[in-house]
Amino acid sequence: MGAALTRYRVIAWIVGVVLILLVVVGMPLKYGFDNPVVVETIGPAHGFLYMIYLVAAFDLSRRADWPLKRMLLVMLAGTMPFVSFYAERRVSSWLAAPRAERTPEPVAN
Repeated sequence: MGAALTRYRVIAWIVGVVLILLVVVGMPLKYGFDNPVVVETIGPAHGFLYMIYLVAAFDLSRRADWPLKRMLLVMLAGTMPFVSFYAERRVSSWLAAPRAERTPEPVAN
């Protein structure tokens, strides 16, 4: 599951950064200055990257045996600016918690 988590974390950050560029830079340029070049280039890239994000989130959710609601919420996180970063941290903590619980306690002598 470690490789699936790494793939998810990388694509979550990429999708988050591209979406922020699209919303913070592209949209003001398009609607405020009538310059759609950023939206025309970054928009399709975000769409393609979001599809990869969905595949990575689905793969991770199946390996981690998440309930459907959690899987859907994580998948939707790539559609809102900044939320994919939050979701990535939550997913990492969800998956790290069972690992910490499995670590054996040191035996006191």
